[in-house]
Amino acid sequence: MRTYKPKKNVQHKAYHTDRFYVAPTLAKIDPSTDEVFSKDLKLVEKNFSVEEAYIQNNHLVIYVKPTDIYKVLELLKDSCKYQMLIELSAIDFVEQSNEFEIFYQLLSLTKKKRIRLKTKISADDKKIKSVCDLYKSANWAEREAYDMFGIKFVSHPNLKRILMPDDWYDHPLLKTYPVEGDESASWYEVDKIYGKEYRDIVGPELRDPAYIDRLDSKRFIKIKHEVPYGAEISETPTNMMSEYQEEKGVFLVRKLRRAKSKILKKRR
Repeated sequence: MRTYKPKKNVQHKAYHTDRFYVAPTLAKIDPSTDEVFSKDLKLVEKNFSVEEAYIQNNHLVIYVKPTDIYKVLELLKDSCKYQMLIELSAIDFVEQSNEFEIFYQLLSLTKKKRIRLKTKISADDKKIKSVCDLYKSANWAEREAYDMFGIKFVSHPNLKRILMPDDWYDHPLLKTYPVEGDESASWYEVDKIYGKEYRDIVGPELRDPAYIDRLDSKRFIKIKHEVPYGAEISETPTNMMSEYQEEKGVFLVRKLRRAKSKILKKRR
């Protein structure tokens, strides 16, 4: 058995435990072993300060300063023929080093090579120059990074949330963000649709996607029947299906008969 570890306030910090599989790190290969990557790297090193460079999983990985990101990308696009930015995102290392790592995944259609350009920015500032005017695909990717991590891309033409509502509080992919959302997340739809004064009447949003209460008449998750809002429901609604089966049946699967089903008093 694993040693017991206290789990009080575990959402107040970023952490990982032995409950999760940690994949082994892939080998880092010297860029000089690849003629194309070696030539591209030398061109970058000639013009900018490279903090680290290696080949990993057939990708050339280059770390540069955040102030050089725009110019390095410009060089890779114009002089090294990396025409496509296929991915741009961030990784939260705030707990370890108070930094975010931002990566730019580039593809050269002519060379059939990929470069992953990386940089680190302070979690206190969370700002870096936008590259939208270099790569059009950066537009939505930068908006997503802003939405999920709160990173600001300076000079972005329309830096606003892209997945969450405009008035959403905080950024959901931060490791310190509660797994089931904070108070604002629990009450967002109720506050938005009805107003905060209806919290006691409607109740918080159910955060367990596996739970369905067939007698519920307030949260609109009823099975196969409709009732007025807040109405009292008899133990066995007359218009509720008592047998369940897909059309034409399912091989080796018996029809579910509600009369023979067992309802647990407590979830396992």
